[in-house]
Amino acid sequence: MYVGSHPTIRQVMAGNSLISTIQYVAGTRPSFLLSEIVQYLDAPMPVDEIYRAIAPELPRLGLMATRREGDVEIKKIPPAQPLFPGNGERERTSIFLEKRELPPVLATAIEEYITKKVGKPWDDPVTVERLRKAITAQKDDYWKPLHQRSLRYTKGYSVLGYLAYHFPVYFMQTEHLLLRLFEEGFLKKSMTILDVGTGPGVVPLAIADFFSRLDGGKASVYAIEQSEEHIEAFLYLRDAFVPRGGPVSVKPPKKADIRDPLPAGLPERFDLIVFSNVLGELADRSGDPRAGIVGRFAERLARDGAILVVEPADEVNSTRMRTLAAGLEPAGLTVHAPCPLFRGTACKAPRCWSFATAPAIRPTRLMGTLARCDESYRYINTDIKYSYAVLQRAAVRRDGFRLLSPAKFLQLSKLHLHEGKRVNTIVAKMSGELGDAKTHLFKVCDGTAKAPVYAVLPAFHKTAENEALLSAGYGSVLELLGVLVRHNKAHDAWNLLVNRNTEVRGPDRHGE
Repeated sequence: MYVGSHPTIRQVMAGNSLISTIQYVAGTRPSFLLSEIVQYLDAPMPVDEIYRAIAPELPRLGLMATRREGDVEIKKIPPAQPLFPGNGERERTSIFLEKRELPPVLATAIEEYITKKVGKPWDDPVTVERLRKAITAQKDDYWKPLHQRSLRYTKGYSVLGYLAYHFPVYFMQTEHLLLRLFEEGFLKKSMTILDVGTGPGVVPLAIADFFSRLDGGKASVYAIEQSEEHIEAFLYLRDAFVPRGGPVSVKPPKKADIRDPLPAGLPERFDLIVFSNVLGELADRSGDPRAGIVGRFAERLARDGAILVVEPADEVNSTRMRTLAAGLEPAGLTVHAPCPLFRGTACKAPRCWSFATAPAIRPTRLMGTLARCDESYRYINTDIKYSYAVLQRAAVRRDGFRLLSPAKFLQLSKLHLHEGKRVNTIVAKMSGELGDAKTHLFKVCDGTAKAPVYAVLPAFHKTAENEALLSAGYGSVLELLGVLVRHNKAHDAWNLLVNRNTEVRGPDRHGE
């Protein structure tokens, strides 16, 4: 037998657990039978008993079991097939995003749900005024210090106000994020997904809509939510919007607090776990629970799965999220996007305020109705700006840009040695426009910086040779050739001054 040909198995069994033995054997052979290891147990066990003991751990080990005539075959789970966009899928997705509007069926469902809940038409003056008060209260609360916030959006008009004001932008934001995941190879042809703190189902509904435009791919989406009011809204919108028998199955949410142990009835492994606009709302005077929460859920992550964390783009939430993501290495998680990895090191996020943007959405009819008042700006929410991080297990490696000749380009960690000099460097563009029409400003990073670094392009220095700094997308890798290094002492940051003599090579023009 196979095991008999490896005498070290006895040593493994003597000093380690049954699980260690299974893991050892699996590492030396693509498949084996449980009966093959029975003779090496100190106290022989029936195959069925061995199987019951190891079954809960098999997914974590990347293994699967199959019954074989009184025996059990153990073999490696084949790698999931990635899902990459074809031309037709890109075109359909682009057409949808260019409309910049919530799907009409979903917009109507929100109006109908409000009508159902309040017992009056959604555009009744009393209903409209109460929605305005709920939205104003939520916005006022948002800008309080973290420990003073009471953001919950969990009952009554707070849920309806969330549907009216936040839902449309977050739904479209999720569609843009899914496209990023799709294009960067994080999606699979068959997925099991968990949305943590789902609220009224923004993420699951966006997933169902996104997958409806794909030629292949299917998903089962699970969710956790503690508010019964949100769960009620979730189920109403799901039934109105997600077709039965479609490529995505959206399960009813599990009622639970995300700070508690995971509820029963969830799958053992997930290909994608999403924390969208939920971790930033956890304010605790006794400490920061976020890392512990993410780490606990990460125990259910498939070996090649990903965790998506999304937070608003304001400086406080964005920088807190970056610090959280960079600090999850003890949980075995590494940031794989949007941060650059071409230097072979993970960024430590020194005071990192980085966010992506997308075209503003068109106001829904409900927003337009709310805005018919003296302070209309309070009730229109259309801007898409968000900070995000995609985390995977440290052992996972994805294809991407690799720096072939690092000596040609200065590391950002060494800028202090070249102050006042012109240098060549290579960076990832890590923000939208932070400047103005006179002076363009973008955050850049290479994973090594110990202080924030910005690329600065005065408008009068713009040329065809450096225009790529403006046109490149968020996360794009850029070569900056001949930039002047300056130190901003007031903010303890570094500026890379791009002028008319600087060449900026975009993502398709790298010289290597």
